[in-house]
Amino acid sequence: MNILNLHTLTEKKKESLITALWVGAVFIILALVYYINLSANLWDGLVNFFTSLTLAPLPSTGISLPAPLNPSGYVNLYTAAFQFCLGIGVLEIVILALRVGMHSPVSRKAETIENIVFWLGTSFLTVTYLERITLATEWFVFWAGIIFIFGLALLARAIVVLATRVTIFSLFSRSTKDP
Repeated sequence: MNILNLHTLTEKKKESLITALWVGAVFIILALVYYINLSANLWDGLVNFFTSLTLAPLPSTGISLPAPLNPSGYVNLYTAAFQFCLGIGVLEIVILALRVGMHSPVSRKAETIENIVFWLGTSFLTVTYLERITLATEWFVFWAGIIFIFGLALLARAIVVLATRVTIFSLFSRSTKDP
């Protein structure tokens, strides 16, 4: 007896199922990251991080933005952020596999690919920059990198949507030329 027949589910129910799985998995990832870093006392680290924010000058602009007073003092927090971003990136890969298996619309698959690029890119930047950060100016380099990764993620989404439309258009134009 097949309890869940995916072919009988409407598109809306399939998307609701994927969303519910995603939300549940995010809570599990949060709990795992917290448990893994239990000895690092993340909550106190998070409170200390936000209370240490001060306005620091953005080089060559005359603008001041929030930055931690001592960026190198929060390596445990940055490690937990890396673990969280990596976990969400892996979750998005699983969600993409589900979307492909459930024949989700191209726009949803493209959105998931955008999320994969963003979360895995953010995890890379977190481990590359934040865990080695010593100056507030390096803090701003990290945020510039996040903006760059966000742009790459949007491009990845656009490429998937464009490639699908070009493929559909070329198939349509071939079928109209055939007698």
